[in-house]
Amino acid sequence: MKTVIIIGSGFSSLASACYMAKAGYKVTVLEKNEQLGGRASLWEKDGYKFDMGPSWYWMPDVFERFFSDFDKKVSDYYELTKLSPAYRVIFGKNHFMDIADNPEDIAETFENIEKGSGKKLLKFLKSAEKNYQLAMQNLVYNPGISILELVSWESIMRINLFFKNISQQIRSEIKNPELQSILEFPVLFLGAKPTNTPAFYNFMNFADFGLGTWYPKGGFNAVAKAMVSLAEELGVKFLTHQEVIGFDYLNQKISAVKTQQNKYTADLVISGADYAHTEKLLEKKRNYPEKYWEKKTFAPSSLLYYVAFNRKVEGLLHHNLFFDTDFNEHAKEIYDSKEFPKKPLFYANFSSKTDDSLAPTDKEVGFFLIPVAVDLDDNPEIHTHYFNLILDRIKECTGEDLRDAVVFKKSFGVHDFKERYYSCRGNAYGLANTLLQTSVLRPSIKNKKIKNLFYTGQLTVPGPGVPPALISGKIVTDYILKNQHSI
Repeated sequence: MKTVIIIGSGFSSLASACYMAKAGYKVTVLEKNEQLGGRASLWEKDGYKFDMGPSWYWMPDVFERFFSDFDKKVSDYYELTKLSPAYRVIFGKNHFMDIADNPEDIAETFENIEKGSGKKLLKFLKSAEKNYQLAMQNLVYNPGISILELVSWESIMRINLFFKNISQQIRSEIKNPELQSILEFPVLFLGAKPTNTPAFYNFMNFADFGLGTWYPKGGFNAVAKAMVSLAEELGVKFLTHQEVIGFDYLNQKISAVKTQQNKYTADLVISGADYAHTEKLLEKKRNYPEKYWEKKTFAPSSLLYYVAFNRKVEGLLHHNLFFDTDFNEHAKEIYDSKEFPKKPLFYANFSSKTDDSLAPTDKEVGFFLIPVAVDLDDNPEIHTHYFNLILDRIKECTGEDLRDAVVFKKSFGVHDFKERYYSCRGNAYGLANTLLQTSVLRPSIKNKKIKNLFYTGQLTVPGPGVPPALISGKIVTDYILKNQHSI
């Protein structure tokens, strides 16, 4: 039986581990940190449980497709709830919009704000749904090896959408600034400004309004644990506290993976760890020089806050987007001037409103996120400044002062992403999906100098986000199995 060593245990690694085990390989996953799941780790303290990373469960069909590949269902492993309302967008003091869980009600909300926008929205979503179907069926499961992967009659008919940005598309039809910001919000998951994101990616609007926002009971860590359980059922072995520090080579192949504690022989190696960090371990056998990564457009980093409250939070939902400041100014500070934002947008999550297992009775868990530029030099003082800013803005917009309700908090920033995940330049999501970083223009899934080394995850195809990570794990496995005769 051939052996596979998989580096890292994030979603792409977990998916790859399952597919390789199903194909008959002996699979061992080496994880640097103390628990499995990568960015979907869980932090627990005094009865409060916090997802450390992902919190938006979109594109449920991708998760179902993954489990169905093993004759399983999502419901075999965790419980899903569709959120209604899906989320709240706050524009100012006592001024907010709740996003319903279906397109028709959302269109009615739009129509009440801007006459004629309801019909335009439904027409826009029909187009977005077709793009979603094309992407899921023909594009995102490709390995990014040849430009021909993008060529089909359907994609040719939509070629103009790759050279027009999504902001132009939205603003040509919808004139209200608040509605514009709601429609431009989903592409933030792709890691780029709406003005730099091809209009084809409006399929994220269908993922948002068409497929809805869901919640897995137990949080995203429950999804990671589900995939670990499936992998273990398939015979995968997991080892934590195993930081990879180098490799042994034989005949243009990796013969063994070295950690600080041990050495593991391998017929194949798949790295789901940070791509750029893996490259550093390869020395002269890397695909790309260090300057390559410095020139790339990365999705934002983030300032994260995990907060325990001694009472329930009123006036906010499970998911809340604070759009009470200038969206464009914040985007410029992330991507252009690359500085800490003066008046940032932020996200506030209170998942215990849906899942009471996450906090003691009548208490609340809070998770706050401010997108910031990569490469920033953050510190505890900066973290404290922005935490106070968040509490001030919540009070200003909702009237609720949460300061006296804070039991404890923990922050996580740019430096932490680099330290815990070896994240290139401290990014939180991966490489942005701009036109020049799509498909074949993303880092390759195969090493060009080492025959048996492959890559998966958010820095390669198809891109950032949890559903793309699952897809990435399938892509690399399918490519290996298809080409195993030449490896």
